[in-house]
Amino acid sequence: MIKPATILAALLCAGSTAFAGAIPQPGDFYLISRDRSGHFVGSHKLFTENARGLKKVSYCQRSYFVRSHSVAWTQVETERGNKVQVEFNFGRGWRPICGNPERQVSLEDIGVTMSAHDLLAAPDETSAPQSRLSAIGAMFQSNSAEEGHSTYHTR
Repeated sequence: MIKPATILAALLCAGSTAFAGAIPQPGDFYLISRDRSGHFVGSHKLFTENARGLKKVSYCQRSYFVRSHSVAWTQVETERGNKVQVEFNFGRGWRPICGNPERQVSLEDIGVTMSAHDLLAAPDETSAPQSRLSAIGAMFQSNSAEEGHSTYHTR
């Protein structure tokens, strides 16, 4: 009986470790969208190292690597009246470090000819497929309506 319990515990630990990669960590940079009241609307991660499917961009004289969908998203969020900026996670909250990213990098700058709305409607080819352990970990995450209103980005 101990053996199945040990295997289950190992799977859960591995699943939560795989899921933890999506949680913002101190030192991460994000494109953050906030409404007129300053409340968090959404975010896209900026990467400091290149990987498959990422494009090199510069926001406020600092280089990042970003997905095409993220550039399109900044344009659409701005059209919706939200304020988008580059923010840094310093461990106890978010610090704005660069404003108006939609004015600094356009889809044309990264070689994309379709409109922002069309690109966002298309599947994101740079997203990694979800591993089996990530799917198992996601099953144990709460989806209650109460938790949906509070996010890490609002701290």
